[in-house]
Amino acid sequence: MAGGFRGLFGKVRESLFPSRKAPAKTKTQAGQVRERKYGGSTKAMAAAYGVSARTISRWVDGTRHPAGPHREKLRLDAVDVQTTGLGRERKAKQLAKLGSHSGITVRVGRAHTFEIQGSDAVRARDIHLGLTGDQAAALALAQDEGEVREIIGEALAEYFNGGSYGGFRGEDFDYDVDDFDLN
Repeated sequence: MAGGFRGLFGKVRESLFPSRKAPAKTKTQAGQVRERKYGGSTKAMAAAYGVSARTISRWVDGTRHPAGPHREKLRLDAVDVQTTGLGRERKAKQLAKLGSHSGITVRVGRAHTFEIQGSDAVRARDIHLGLTGDQAAALALAQDEGEVREIIGEALAEYFNGGSYGGFRGEDFDYDVDDFDLN
């Protein structure tokens, strides 16, 4: 699920904090992640990634580059270390003040990817959600994919419960995280 984790959580972070994108070079990403997330410990980072300390050292000095799920995890970690807790709190306060219309929209792709558990009553289409300030603030504070999924699920439930369907909960929704956009 590393690709999905990057797909959802990474998209949210990069959209809400556009100046905090991960550095382009994996050498820079690895160095920042080691210093900021693992306190400069090559051993701790190696343990977290399931690789040897020597591999981490090679990523940091640029002689090797991570592949597959390690590349995605490193990119996500690099985005994460670019946004501080204080910065997320500041952004969340700004968004919460926007009230019922934050100006942030979410598109969840429906065609072939979106399922409402226990119901096939909804026709295939993209779902566009206008987030409230509180929902956008919660996204700014989210720490992982699970929290992002919960917030988006609740927004989807509100959307459908406002129509002729009703009775949905956030956990009733599943969707392809690669068919998701935040603007």
